Amino acid sequence: MPSSRPPSRWANLFTDRPVTCIEDLRQLAEWRVPRMFYDYADSGSYTESTYRANESDFGRIKLRQRVAVDMTNRTLASSMVGQPVAMPVALAPTGLTGMQHADGEILAARAAAKAGVPFTLSTMSICSIEDVAENTDKPFWFQLYVMRDRAFIDKLIDRAKAAGCSALVLTLDLQILGQRHKDIKNGLSTPPKLTIGNILDMATKPRWSINMLRTQRRTFRNIVGHATGVSNLSSLSSWTAEQFDPTLNWDDVRRIRDRWGGKLILKGILDPEDAVMAADTGADALIVSNHGGRQLDGAVSSISALPAIVEAVGDRIEVLMDGGIRSGQDVVKALALGAKGIFIGRAFLYGLGAGGEAGVSQCLEIIRKEMDVTMAMCGLRDIKTVTSNILAGKPDFRV
Repeated sequence: MPSSRPPSRWANLFTDRPVTCIEDLRQLAEWRVPRMFYDYADSGSYTESTYRANESDFGRIKLRQRVAVDMTNRTLASSMVGQPVAMPVALAPTGLTGMQHADGEILAARAAAKAGVPFTLSTMSICSIEDVAENTDKPFWFQLYVMRDRAFIDKLIDRAKAAGCSALVLTLDLQILGQRHKDIKNGLSTPPKLTIGNILDMATKPRWSINMLRTQRRTFRNIVGHATGVSNLSSLSSWTAEQFDPTLNWDDVRRIRDRWGGKLILKGILDPEDAVMAADTGADALIVSNHGGRQLDGAVSSISALPAIVEAVGDRIEVLMDGGIRSGQDVVKALALGAKGIFIGRAFLYGLGAGGEAGVSQCLEIIRKEMDVTMAMCGLRDIKTVTSNILAGKPDFRV
Protein backbone atom coordinates (compact mmCIF):
# COMPACT_ATOMS: atom_id res chain seq x y z
CA MET A 1 0.00 0.00 0.00
CA PRO A 2 1.23 3.56 -0.61
CA SER A 3 2.79 5.52 2.21
CA SER A 4 0.54 7.83 4.22
CA ARG A 5 3.39 10.33 4.63
CA PRO A 6 3.36 13.67 2.80
CA PRO A 7 4.85 13.57 -0.70
CA SER A 8 7.34 16.41 -0.06
CA ARG A 9 9.91 14.02 1.40
CA TRP A 10 12.91 16.21 0.60
CA ALA A 11 11.27 19.43 1.84
CA ASN A 12 13.88 20.24 4.50
CA LEU A 13 17.02 18.98 2.78
CA PHE A 14 18.10 21.85 0.58
CA THR A 15 17.00 24.78 2.71
CA ASP A 16 18.01 26.36 5.99
CA ARG A 17 14.69 25.53 7.58
CA PRO A 18 15.10 24.32 11.16
CA VAL A 19 14.25 20.80 12.29
CA THR A 20 11.07 21.13 14.35
CA CYS A 21 9.66 17.61 14.65
CA ILE A 22 10.49 13.92 14.37
CA GLU A 23 9.23 13.86 10.77
CA ASP A 24 11.95 16.35 9.83
CA LEU A 25 14.55 13.99 11.30
CA ARG A 26 13.00 11.09 9.37
CA GLN A 27 13.36 12.95 6.10
CA LEU A 28 17.00 13.72 6.82
CA ALA A 29 17.72 10.11 7.80
CA GLU A 30 16.11 8.85 4.59
CA TRP A 31 18.43 11.12 2.64
CA ARG A 32 21.62 10.26 4.56
CA VAL A 33 21.37 6.52 5.33
CA PRO A 34 21.83 3.81 2.65
CA ARG A 35 18.52 2.41 1.47
CA MET A 36 18.89 -1.11 2.91
CA PHE A 37 19.53 0.20 6.43
CA TYR A 38 16.97 3.00 6.31
CA ASP A 39 14.36 0.50 5.10
CA TYR A 40 15.38 -1.97 7.81
CA ALA A 41 14.43 0.59 10.44
CA ASP A 42 11.44 2.06 8.68
CA SER A 43 9.42 -1.02 7.72
CA GLY A 44 6.97 -3.59 9.02
CA SER A 45 6.08 -7.15 8.14
CA TYR A 46 3.96 -8.17 5.14
CA THR A 47 1.43 -5.40 4.32
CA GLU A 48 2.72 -3.18 7.17
CA SER A 49 -0.84 -2.64 8.43
CA THR A 50 0.14 -3.01 12.10
CA TYR A 51 3.22 -0.83 11.60
CA ARG A 52 0.97 1.95 10.25
CA ALA A 53 -1.71 1.44 12.92
CA ASN A 54 0.86 1.87 15.70
CA GLU A 55 1.31 5.44 14.56
CA SER A 56 -2.14 6.34 13.23
CA ASP A 57 -4.10 5.07 16.27
CA PHE A 58 -2.65 7.87 18.38
CA GLY A 59 -4.72 10.23 16.24
CA ARG A 60 -7.89 8.64 17.66
CA ILE A 61 -6.99 9.88 21.14
CA LYS A 62 -8.23 13.41 21.85
CA LEU A 63 -7.11 15.67 24.70
CA ARG A 64 -8.99 18.08 26.97
CA GLN A 65 -7.59 21.58 26.75
CA ARG A 66 -7.77 23.48 30.06
CA VAL A 67 -7.36 27.22 30.62
CA ALA A 68 -6.81 29.71 33.44
CA VAL A 69 -4.71 27.27 35.48
CA ASP A 70 -1.26 27.86 36.95
CA MET A 71 1.27 26.42 34.47
CA THR A 72 4.45 27.45 36.27
CA ASN A 73 7.10 25.17 37.81
CA ARG A 74 6.40 22.19 35.58
CA THR A 75 8.32 18.93 35.87
CA LEU A 76 8.66 15.85 33.69
CA ALA A 77 10.79 13.98 36.23
CA SER A 78 9.60 10.47 36.97
CA SER A 79 10.93 6.92 37.35
CA MET A 80 11.03 3.77 35.22
CA VAL A 81 11.53 0.38 36.86
CA GLY A 82 12.77 2.09 40.02
CA GLN A 83 15.27 4.29 38.18
CA PRO A 84 14.92 8.09 38.31
CA VAL A 85 14.49 9.60 34.85
CA ALA A 86 14.31 13.18 33.58
CA MET A 87 11.18 12.16 31.68
CA PRO A 88 9.39 8.79 31.43
CA VAL A 89 10.99 7.92 28.09
CA ALA A 90 13.65 5.31 27.26
CA LEU A 91 15.48 4.43 24.06
CA ALA A 92 14.22 1.06 22.88
CA PRO A 93 16.51 -1.80 21.82
CA THR A 94 16.93 -1.72 18.05
CA GLY A 95 18.99 -4.10 15.95
CA LEU A 96 21.70 -2.81 13.57
CA THR A 97 21.67 0.60 15.24
CA GLY A 98 25.35 0.95 14.38
CA MET A 99 24.48 0.71 10.68
CA GLN A 100 22.26 3.79 10.80
CA HIS A 101 25.40 5.70 11.79
CA ALA A 102 28.87 4.46 12.65
CA ASP A 103 29.16 3.51 16.35
CA GLY A 104 25.45 4.25 16.63
CA GLU A 105 24.81 2.41 19.89
CA ILE A 106 27.60 4.31 21.65
CA LEU A 107 26.36 7.64 20.32
CA ALA A 108 22.74 6.93 21.27
CA ALA A 109 23.76 5.81 24.77
CA ARG A 110 25.70 9.04 25.26
CA ALA A 111 22.77 11.16 24.11
CA ALA A 112 20.39 9.27 26.40
CA ALA A 113 22.71 9.76 29.38
CA LYS A 114 22.91 13.51 28.71
CA ALA A 115 19.11 13.67 28.53
CA GLY A 116 18.70 11.67 31.76
CA VAL A 117 16.82 8.75 30.19
CA PRO A 118 17.68 5.02 29.85
CA PHE A 119 19.31 3.52 26.78
CA THR A 120 18.66 -0.15 25.92
CA LEU A 121 21.26 -2.10 23.95
CA SER A 122 20.00 -4.85 21.64
CA THR A 123 21.48 -8.33 21.47
CA MET A 124 21.67 -7.73 17.70
CA SER A 125 23.67 -4.53 18.06
CA ILE A 126 26.74 -3.58 16.06
CA CYS A 127 28.59 -2.21 19.09
CA SER A 128 29.00 -4.83 21.82
CA ILE A 129 28.03 -4.64 25.47
CA GLU A 130 31.67 -3.99 26.27
CA ASP A 131 31.99 -1.31 23.55
CA VAL A 132 29.14 0.69 25.04
CA ALA A 133 30.32 0.22 28.64
CA GLU A 134 33.85 1.34 27.76
CA ASN A 135 32.68 4.45 25.93
CA THR A 136 29.95 5.71 28.27
CA ASP A 137 29.85 6.63 31.95
CA LYS A 138 26.26 5.77 32.87
CA PRO A 139 24.60 2.35 33.36
CA PHE A 140 22.42 1.17 30.48
CA TRP A 141 19.87 -1.58 29.99
CA PHE A 142 20.48 -4.71 27.95
CA GLN A 143 17.92 -6.50 25.78
CA LEU A 144 18.14 -10.28 25.46
CA TYR A 145 16.86 -12.62 22.75
CA VAL A 146 16.50 -16.26 23.73
CA MET A 147 18.62 -18.47 21.47
CA ARG A 148 18.79 -22.24 21.19
CA ASP A 149 22.36 -22.03 22.50
CA ARG A 150 21.52 -21.57 26.18
CA ALA A 151 25.20 -21.45 27.15
CA PHE A 152 25.62 -18.40 24.91
CA ILE A 153 22.57 -16.78 26.53
CA ASP A 154 24.04 -17.35 29.97
CA LYS A 155 27.29 -15.75 28.83
CA LEU A 156 25.39 -12.72 27.51
CA ILE A 157 23.65 -12.33 30.86
CA ASP A 158 26.98 -12.58 32.68
CA ARG A 159 28.55 -10.03 30.32
CA ALA A 160 25.65 -7.62 30.94
CA LYS A 161 26.19 -8.03 34.69
CA ALA A 162 29.91 -7.39 34.35
CA ALA A 163 29.21 -4.25 32.32
CA GLY A 164 26.99 -2.88 35.09
CA CYS A 165 23.73 -3.00 33.13
CA SER A 166 20.97 -1.93 35.49
CA ALA A 167 18.06 -3.83 33.90
CA LEU A 168 17.53 -6.77 31.56
CA VAL A 169 14.87 -6.49 28.85
CA LEU A 170 13.80 -9.97 27.74
CA THR A 171 12.08 -10.01 24.34
CA LEU A 172 9.33 -12.64 24.04
CA ASP A 173 7.85 -12.00 20.59
CA LEU A 174 10.68 -13.12 18.31
CA GLN A 175 10.54 -16.90 18.55
CA ILE A 176 10.23 -16.92 14.77
CA LEU A 177 10.93 -14.06 12.39
CA GLY A 178 8.21 -12.10 10.64
CA GLN A 179 9.00 -11.36 7.00
CA ARG A 180 9.86 -7.82 5.97
CA HIS A 181 9.65 -7.64 2.18
CA LYS A 182 11.97 -4.62 1.93
CA ASP A 183 14.83 -6.45 3.66
CA ILE A 184 14.63 -9.32 1.18
CA LYS A 185 14.43 -7.04 -1.84
CA ASN A 186 17.33 -4.92 -0.58
CA GLY A 187 19.51 -7.97 0.14
CA LEU A 188 20.07 -6.73 3.69
CA SER A 189 23.37 -7.81 5.21
CA THR A 190 25.97 -6.58 7.68
CA PRO A 191 28.30 -5.31 6.35
CA PRO A 192 26.45 -4.51 3.10
CA LYS A 193 26.88 -6.80 0.13
CA LEU A 194 28.93 -4.94 -2.47
CA THR A 195 26.46 -5.19 -5.32
CA ILE A 196 26.47 -2.52 -8.00
CA GLY A 197 23.22 -1.11 -6.62
CA ASN A 198 24.51 -0.94 -3.05
CA ILE A 199 27.83 0.59 -4.12
CA LEU A 200 26.01 3.30 -6.04
CA ASP A 201 23.66 3.91 -3.12
CA MET A 202 26.51 4.24 -0.62
CA ALA A 203 28.37 6.52 -3.02
CA THR A 204 25.48 8.98 -2.70
CA LYS A 205 25.79 8.85 1.12
CA PRO A 206 29.34 10.22 1.65
CA ARG A 207 28.84 11.24 5.27
CA TRP A 208 27.63 7.75 6.21
CA SER A 209 30.38 6.05 4.20
CA ILE A 210 33.22 8.13 5.64
CA ASN A 211 32.06 7.50 9.20
CA MET A 212 31.75 3.76 8.55
CA LEU A 213 35.28 3.64 7.12
CA ARG A 214 36.58 5.21 10.33
CA THR A 215 35.18 2.54 12.64
CA GLN A 216 35.99 -1.14 13.11
CA ARG A 217 32.48 -1.88 14.38
CA ARG A 218 30.62 -3.26 11.38
CA THR A 219 29.23 -6.61 12.50
CA PHE A 220 27.23 -8.10 15.38
CA ARG A 221 29.92 -7.73 18.01
CA ASN A 222 27.86 -9.28 20.81
CA ILE A 223 27.95 -12.53 18.83
CA VAL A 224 31.07 -12.79 16.66
CA GLY A 225 33.90 -14.20 18.75
CA HIS A 226 31.53 -15.07 21.61
CA ALA A 227 29.14 -17.69 20.25
CA THR A 228 30.56 -21.15 19.68
CA GLY A 229 31.64 -21.63 16.08
CA VAL A 230 31.01 -18.01 15.05
CA SER A 231 34.29 -16.37 14.11
CA ASN A 232 33.39 -14.49 10.92
CA LEU A 233 30.47 -13.11 8.93
CA SER A 234 29.81 -16.25 6.91
CA SER A 235 29.45 -18.40 10.03
CA LEU A 236 27.43 -15.65 11.73
CA SER A 237 24.78 -15.70 9.00
CA SER A 238 24.06 -19.41 9.28
CA TRP A 239 24.22 -19.34 13.11
CA THR A 240 21.71 -16.48 13.40
CA ALA A 241 19.24 -18.11 11.01
CA GLU A 242 19.09 -21.20 13.22
CA GLN A 243 19.24 -19.68 16.69
CA PHE A 244 15.94 -17.94 17.52
CA ASP A 245 14.17 -20.49 19.70
CA PRO A 246 10.52 -21.39 18.96
CA THR A 247 10.34 -23.43 22.20
CA LEU A 248 10.66 -20.36 24.46
CA ASN A 249 8.23 -20.66 27.41
CA TRP A 250 7.48 -19.16 30.81
CA ASP A 251 9.85 -21.60 32.57
CA ASP A 252 12.66 -20.15 30.45
CA VAL A 253 11.63 -16.69 31.61
CA ARG A 254 11.88 -17.75 35.26
CA ARG A 255 15.26 -19.37 34.70
CA ILE A 256 16.60 -16.20 33.08
CA ARG A 257 15.10 -14.12 35.91
CA ASP A 258 16.94 -16.21 38.48
CA ARG A 259 20.27 -16.11 36.65
CA TRP A 260 20.04 -12.36 36.08
CA GLY A 261 18.99 -11.53 39.64
CA GLY A 262 18.28 -7.86 38.90
CA LYS A 263 15.52 -5.74 37.41
CA LEU A 264 13.71 -7.71 34.69
CA ILE A 265 11.46 -6.25 31.98
CA LEU A 266 9.43 -8.50 29.67
CA LYS A 267 8.98 -7.08 26.16
CA GLY A 268 6.39 -8.07 23.57
CA ILE A 269 3.15 -8.38 25.57
CA LEU A 270 0.03 -7.61 23.52
CA ASP A 271 -2.71 -9.70 25.15
CA PRO A 272 -4.14 -9.45 28.70
CA GLU A 273 -3.83 -13.22 29.24
CA ASP A 274 -0.12 -13.06 28.44
CA ALA A 275 0.17 -10.01 30.69
CA VAL A 276 -1.21 -12.02 33.63
CA MET A 277 1.34 -14.78 32.97
CA ALA A 278 4.10 -12.19 32.72
CA ALA A 279 3.12 -10.75 36.09
CA ASP A 280 3.13 -14.26 37.56
CA THR A 281 6.85 -14.64 36.74
CA GLY A 282 7.79 -11.98 39.26
CA ALA A 283 9.25 -9.65 36.61
CA ASP A 284 9.45 -5.98 37.52
CA ALA A 285 7.84 -4.58 34.37
CA LEU A 286 6.38 -5.49 30.99
CA ILE A 287 6.35 -3.63 27.71
CA VAL A 288 3.15 -3.57 25.69
CA SER A 289 4.64 -4.03 22.24
CA ASN A 290 4.08 -5.65 18.85
CA HIS A 291 7.74 -5.30 17.87
CA GLY A 292 7.04 -2.14 15.94
CA GLY A 293 4.70 -3.97 13.59
CA ARG A 294 7.64 -6.10 12.43
CA GLN A 295 6.29 -9.50 13.53
CA LEU A 296 2.55 -10.35 13.30
CA ASP A 297 1.04 -8.14 10.64
CA GLY A 298 -2.66 -7.68 11.42
CA ALA A 299 -2.11 -7.56 15.18
CA VAL A 300 -3.61 -4.66 17.11
CA SER A 301 -1.60 -1.51 17.66
CA SER A 302 0.33 -1.21 20.91
CA ILE A 303 -1.60 1.85 22.06
CA SER A 304 -4.98 0.16 21.49
CA ALA A 305 -3.81 -2.91 23.47
CA LEU A 306 -2.55 -0.83 26.38
CA PRO A 307 -5.77 -0.07 28.35
CA ALA A 308 -6.87 -3.70 28.69
CA ILE A 309 -3.41 -4.77 29.87
CA VAL A 310 -3.28 -1.96 32.41
CA GLU A 311 -6.68 -3.04 33.70
CA ALA A 312 -5.58 -6.67 33.93
CA VAL A 313 -2.20 -6.28 35.68
CA GLY A 314 -1.47 -2.61 36.32
CA ASP A 315 -1.64 -3.11 40.08
CA ARG A 316 0.79 -6.07 39.98
CA ILE A 317 3.54 -5.06 37.55
CA GLU A 318 4.79 -1.83 36.02
CA VAL A 319 3.29 -1.42 32.54
CA LEU A 320 5.45 0.25 29.90
CA MET A 321 4.73 0.65 26.20
CA ASP A 322 6.37 1.08 22.80
CA GLY A 323 5.22 1.38 19.19
CA GLY A 324 4.28 4.37 17.07
CA ILE A 325 5.64 7.14 19.30
CA ARG A 326 6.48 10.08 17.04
CA SER A 327 6.01 13.01 19.40
CA GLY A 328 5.92 14.07 23.00
CA GLN A 329 2.17 14.36 22.65
CA ASP A 330 2.05 10.62 21.88
CA VAL A 331 3.96 10.00 25.11
CA VAL A 332 1.44 11.99 27.14
CA LYS A 333 -1.46 10.11 25.53
CA ALA A 334 0.10 6.75 26.40
CA LEU A 335 0.64 7.87 29.98
CA ALA A 336 -3.01 8.95 30.13
CA LEU A 337 -4.02 5.41 29.11
CA GLY A 338 -2.03 3.94 31.99
CA ALA A 339 1.55 3.40 30.85
CA LYS A 340 4.21 4.32 33.41
CA GLY A 341 6.90 4.85 30.83
CA ILE A 342 7.42 4.84 27.07
CA PHE A 343 10.10 3.46 24.75
CA ILE A 344 11.00 5.17 21.49
CA GLY A 345 12.71 3.24 18.68
CA ARG A 346 12.29 4.62 15.17
CA ALA A 347 12.14 8.20 16.43
CA PHE A 348 15.66 8.07 17.87
CA LEU A 349 16.94 6.06 14.86
CA TYR A 350 15.77 8.88 12.61
CA GLY A 351 17.75 11.28 14.76
CA LEU A 352 20.80 9.03 14.68
CA GLY A 353 20.69 8.65 10.92
CA ALA A 354 20.12 12.37 10.48
CA GLY A 355 22.87 13.61 12.73
CA GLY A 356 24.59 11.03 14.91
CA GLU A 357 24.71 11.77 18.64
CA ALA A 358 23.50 15.34 18.10
CA GLY A 359 20.53 14.01 16.13
CA VAL A 360 19.51 11.68 18.97
CA SER A 361 19.82 14.57 21.42
CA GLN A 362 17.66 16.67 19.11
CA CYS A 363 15.04 13.91 18.97
CA LEU A 364 14.88 13.70 22.76
CA GLU A 365 14.69 17.48 23.10
CA ILE A 366 11.81 17.64 20.60
CA ILE A 367 9.92 15.01 22.57
CA ARG A 368 10.69 16.72 25.89
CA LYS A 369 9.37 20.08 24.69
CA GLU A 370 6.24 18.56 23.18
CA MET A 371 5.53 16.65 26.41
CA ASP A 372 5.97 19.78 28.48
CA VAL A 373 3.69 21.96 26.35
CA THR A 374 1.01 19.27 26.00
CA MET A 375 0.95 18.58 29.74
CA ALA A 376 0.66 22.29 30.52
CA MET A 377 -2.18 22.87 28.06
CA CYS A 378 -4.03 19.95 29.64
CA GLY A 379 -3.86 21.83 32.93
CA LEU A 380 -1.10 19.85 34.70
CA ARG A 381 2.35 20.69 36.03
CA ASP A 382 3.70 17.26 37.01
CA ILE A 383 3.95 14.41 34.52
CA LYS A 384 3.30 11.90 37.31
CA THR A 385 -0.22 13.30 37.68
CA VAL A 386 -1.25 12.52 34.09
CA THR A 387 -4.33 10.25 34.05
CA SER A 388 -7.24 9.53 31.74
CA ASN A 389 -8.81 12.68 33.14
CA ILE A 390 -6.94 14.65 30.44
CA LEU A 391 -8.68 12.72 27.65
CA ALA A 392 -11.75 14.01 25.83
CA GLY A 393 -13.67 10.78 26.14
CA LYS A 394 -12.68 7.16 25.72
CA PRO A 395 -10.76 6.60 22.46
CA ASP A 396 -12.43 4.35 19.88
CA PHE A 397 -9.81 2.09 18.27
CA ARG A 398 -12.32 0.10 16.22
CA VAL A 399 -11.54 -0.02 12.51
